[in-house]
Amino acid sequence: MSFLVLLLVLWVEKFSSWRNAIQQDGPWLRLLAKAERQADFIESPWLGIALLVVLPLLALTLLLSLLEPVAYGWLALPVHLVVLIYSLGRGDLLAALGPFRDSWRRGDSEAAYLVAKRDLALEAENEGALLQQVQGHMLWQAYQSFFAVIFWYVLLGPLAALAYRLLAMLGEHAEQPALRERAVHLRHAFDWLPARVLAASFALVGNFVAVNRALLHELLSWDIAAAQLVINVGRAACETPAPELGSAGVASLDSLWQLLVRAAVLWYAVFALWTLFL
Repeated sequence: MSFLVLLLVLWVEKFSSWRNAIQQDGPWLRLLAKAERQADFIESPWLGIALLVVLPLLALTLLLSLLEPVAYGWLALPVHLVVLIYSLGRGDLLAALGPFRDSWRRGDSEAAYLVAKRDLALEAENEGALLQQVQGHMLWQAYQSFFAVIFWYVLLGPLAALAYRLLAMLGEHAEQPALRERAVHLRHAFDWLPARVLAASFALVGNFVAVNRALLHELLSWDIAAAQLVINVGRAACETPAPELGSAGVASLDSLWQLLVRAAVLWYAVFALWTLFL
């Protein structure tokens, strides 16, 4: 059933607007704001994590335990699908990059700076640094929005996928430093394995030798951030050239996107074989 859910997720992404309808964070964000105003949650950030992450996971566990014994588990399929879609990243990455790509292709660096700040929340001191930041943004957003969520869903099911997204949201939206810090640390643990699996995938579908050089000294490091690892290895696998204003710079973004597409195809092929033979 897991592989069927993965295929349905692709269909939803391409041919429907269900994602926007499902990814409604308002109730959870209101609960977060209410919790952060309570003295007990301020003094004990783990209590906040229990309320905002563990409690939704317990509710999902109860729902699945009720549905999975019925009709050979097929009643649980819509729940898996909704949870997985909700757990994906927010926004449309390609749509967000569109205005920047257009400005960069025209050679209009001033407009590129403005749209990068407006649409991507990115700023840089010069053109080369700006393009590199956008390249890194593309790689990281693709990883955290899709690859990490899919990895944990396949490995441990919808509970792990939902836990990853709730921790990511908690790290992004929490205003209490202690609560945000613990969410970030837990997410770092969640990112350790899938980031390295994606890096290995980049080696298989990109420049293996360059990835080997980039990854060799960081493979087992706990301290390196997942974003840094994914970005460094992605650029190495794609042999990203020096930043250049105009069509060449946009071509580097296209190359990175194709690398991500090839990695996604590889993952789906591996998951299909896993489903057939295991």
